[in-house]
Amino acid sequence: MANFALYILILLLLLNFSSNSVAQNPPYPGYNPSSRISSVSFDQGFRNLWGSQHQRLDQGTLNIWLDSYSGSGYKSVHRYRSGYFGAAIKLHPGYTAGVITSLYLSNNEDYPGNHDEVDIEFLGTTPDKPYTLQTNVYIRGSGDGRIIGREVKFHLWFDPTQDFHNYAVLWTTNEIIFFVDDVPIRRYPRKSDATFPLRPMWVYGSIWDASSWATEDGKYKADYRYQPFIARYQNFKITGCTTDASPACRPPSASPFGSGGLSQQQYSAMEWVHRNYLVYDYCRDPRRDHSQIPEC
Repeated sequence: MANFALYILILLLLLNFSSNSVAQNPPYPGYNPSSRISSVSFDQGFRNLWGSQHQRLDQGTLNIWLDSYSGSGYKSVHRYRSGYFGAAIKLHPGYTAGVITSLYLSNNEDYPGNHDEVDIEFLGTTPDKPYTLQTNVYIRGSGDGRIIGREVKFHLWFDPTQDFHNYAVLWTTNEIIFFVDDVPIRRYPRKSDATFPLRPMWVYGSIWDASSWATEDGKYKADYRYQPFIARYQNFKITGCTTDASPACRPPSASPFGSGGLSQQQYSAMEWVHRNYLVYDYCRDPRRDHSQIPEC
């Protein structure tokens, strides 16, 4: 009887280990938009914006870093009204509380205080906790310095400090889709003109100190005993419709349909991510004023 009980215990442990192993990887989405877009070198698509002394190109990999003196950022050569924008990124390991590593679209330089923005931001963390990937969409700043954000946050099914992984945003006239390794993790549809960014935006990347809010609402700050904090970018993807492109220009497709939207297989992969790795959704936050976010 004791041997039978031991057998059952071992079987349960094996089944639990097996289910945990399966849960670490999302279902195949069936379509890889990044593989259909040619990579560009950093110099082809971007320029330094600030912190040039904290930015270095090394055999196609852009290294930018933050220390107690400065962070660094870069900006696309062109301004876009739609497109696919991505990069393979490797994050800094260890203590990174207060440090933001980002890839985003914005027109803040054109419309200060009244800008649109689409964010992929990695919120720094402490060594005992995983990185949080924050996606965000801003629509027209309120003009008084207060921006209404639309944050959806995730943990990842891998350690983003161990290797490069592909992160991307597809922005069309009808939707915004965020991807991690070609897996769609969030779809933000255009439900009205008032809740969707329609004005052209530039593409940016940066690393900077956001100690006031980045890690557990500012509980943990950047600690410069661990400097420099280094973010590495490669395999840049930047294609779409620039402001001087033909009105007939169309951005790449997110799915095999070629006409926008996601396939059922892509939706299944996205739902898996939400079940296993979603940690915050602004639409489900009872503290939010939902009159400010009617799309929910």
